[in-house]
Amino acid sequence: MLYRLAEMMEARRAQFVEQLQIGLKLDAGEAARETAAAIDRALWYAGWCDKYAALVSSRNPVAGPFFNYSATEPVGVVGVVAPDEPSLLGLVSVVIPPLVSGNTVVALVSEKDPRTAIVFAECVATSDLPKGALNILTGRRAEVAPHMARHMDVNALALHGLDAEFTTELERLAADNLKRSKSYPARSRAAWYGDGAQSLSDVTAFVETKTIWHPARI
Repeated sequence: MLYRLAEMMEARRAQFVEQLQIGLKLDAGEAARETAAAIDRALWYAGWCDKYAALVSSRNPVAGPFFNYSATEPVGVVGVVAPDEPSLLGLVSVVIPPLVSGNTVVALVSEKDPRTAIVFAECVATSDLPKGALNILTGRRAEVAPHMARHMDVNALALHGLDAEFTTELERLAADNLKRSKSYPARSRAAWYGDGAQSLSDVTAFVETKTIWHPARI
């Protein structure tokens, strides 16, 4: 499904470039570069869908006539506050990893350039992702993010590029239902293009490890 999402983004490459020029006043070269990087990142994470579990799951050594296995499962609904810039590459980089590990994602997109996210939402709608798997919200962070943080059906938060005071307030609200909260510092535009902006740890950040015991035949 995520490969299909990348294909739909590829089909709208020219529209993304145009919108980035309008929304963030990027020149044509930078807009094209960001669009290409966002498509590549979607493909990179799509490749992990059938592989990450094999790396983070294990058979554990135990003393006794038992098998012991550890396996991952999604935490549930992850609320994501995406960075303002880059509005497309940043959004793709923060919403796809929780999807790879099977979570539902509710994403609050760039406040500076929400219209690029609307084009991305149209790609999502035609990418075969199940309805409701990825939900795109536009609006002011100060108004929308607190509702996301205190919502009792949101199980985790990923906060990108917010100031320390606002982050602390959201984490305080999230504590009411023991949400898992992860805050990420602001990055420069150049940093979002680097290898450090894509990582398996972003896929496994919002999973639970389930341990299974099974009697062994003697």
